Amino acid sequence: MDPGVLLSRFDGQSKLLVRALLSGATGADRALDVFYRQQRASNMSISAFIDALCQEEIHCRADEVLPLSVRPLVCLFPKLFKRNLLSFILLLQPVLPQTKVLPLLKCISQDPNVSPWVTALVRQLERNMGFHKGMPLYTPNCSQRLKELSQRFVCCGETGGWVKCFSCQTEESESQRASGLSEPGAERKRKGSFATLDSDGEETGQKSKRMKIDVCVSEFLQTEERSLKEELSGSLESDAPGETAEEPQPAPDHPCDALPEHIKVPVLQIKELLESHTEWDQSSMNMCKVLNECDPGQVELLCSMLSFPDLPEQTLPKLCSSILDPSLDISYSTAATLIRSLLLEKVLSLSEPASRCLVTAATQLCSHCPRPMCQALIGPALQDKSIGNPQAELLNRLIEGCLDSHYRLLVLQMTLKISWNEAVLSIIHSLLDSKPDLSEELFAEFTEQLISQGPQFTKSVKFAKMMLTVLTKYSVHVTAAHKQTLYGCLMLNETFLKKPLQAALKRITDS
Repeated sequence: MDPGVLLSRFDGQSKLLVRALLSGATGADRALDVFYRQQRASNMSISAFIDALCQEEIHCRADEVLPLSVRPLVCLFPKLFKRNLLSFILLLQPVLPQTKVLPLLKCISQDPNVSPWVTALVRQLERNMGFHKGMPLYTPNCSQRLKELSQRFVCCGETGGWVKCFSCQTEESESQRASGLSEPGAERKRKGSFATLDSDGEETGQKSKRMKIDVCVSEFLQTEERSLKEELSGSLESDAPGETAEEPQPAPDHPCDALPEHIKVPVLQIKELLESHTEWDQSSMNMCKVLNECDPGQVELLCSMLSFPDLPEQTLPKLCSSILDPSLDISYSTAATLIRSLLLEKVLSLSEPASRCLVTAATQLCSHCPRPMCQALIGPALQDKSIGNPQAELLNRLIEGCLDSHYRLLVLQMTLKISWNEAVLSIIHSLLDSKPDLSEELFAEFTEQLISQGPQFTKSVKFAKMMLTVLTKYSVHVTAAHKQTLYGCLMLNETFLKKPLQAALKRITDS
């Protein structure tokens, strides 16, 4: 039937899929790309496409006995289309309902001129759904032909490889192989055919040609045998999942298999969008709604699959905007996991001031998710012993621009549990400058840290400025006990701010 007539049976979106499947040997991959793009744009469902393929169509061919016949529409397409279609369905099978796939396979099986490739793909799909697991993927005729081909290259009566594989499928083929190997004439004939290659009576040119053919065929058979054994062993393992209790789930190469069916497709779409570096539209942002359906373990797996720590910084603002969409109400644990995966490694590895994109993304997340930001980024960054000025500069921007007094107190408490360095001192100074409401207990604990860690900063101007801030802005918290300990700390100071510090302390004493 004319391809134009066949295309007229489909709607606009389905026509694009049909054209992709008719485009050649790579039709399945092209159709998958078309499907993902359509689903991003309009949430396309594959069900309408499959239903159209299963519709009955009146068909007329001049070479048939009956002038008219009724067949499923899919049977009227060329063999290449059917092969690409089944490969496409195989790629999407985890997210397709069996109620749609099974009728399509039955329709394709009605084709009297179905090719062996199509038959193998149909049986593979049926096997994946739990049907006909004991049935081989190849036809009996194909099995017999392959067995005969392999017997032509068996030397000295040794059997193996394809002969062993294809002769053990049915009792009938087993008996045929046994009778064939037991006939002395047949065995002598095979030996004789190989002996002829080595006979001195043959001409040199003929011998060379035959030896080249034998070498090529032998290499081909060895390659095919290895691939076939791997395929068969894989299918046997999938058919008997209970035989090995230590088999890893999921396979390391396919972490997506550990996700539920309704989460896989959006995750793959997000991955494609991130890799293509295309513009994000509203449909792209809607993909992130899958985060609402993930538990903490699934979010960790999703971040690993999408390689969030390795994303280029220019993609972060758009991605963070999608994650923070008002329609997406992510939980505390989800937000913490996303912040840790997206930002922590990038922030810790800074050797120069953060880029505009990184600052924008961090600011977006900190404004909307302050507590997860404190726990997943600011806290680990403070605890990192290699924290430097680039990290301190970024954290100060977040503290000053995104955190309210409550969360600034939380960050200040974090600084009391770590060792201080110059970068941490600048962060503490920024926190004190914002005048959070310190309790007496917290101020007493902070004073203890000043005394204990002060001796290593006798020449530090940053430490002296921080002390001056404490004495001027928090003088009401300074008790008589504090004055004695602070005086001893000031005596060790060797910076140009020593006298202003002593004067500030004296004013407190006189007040």
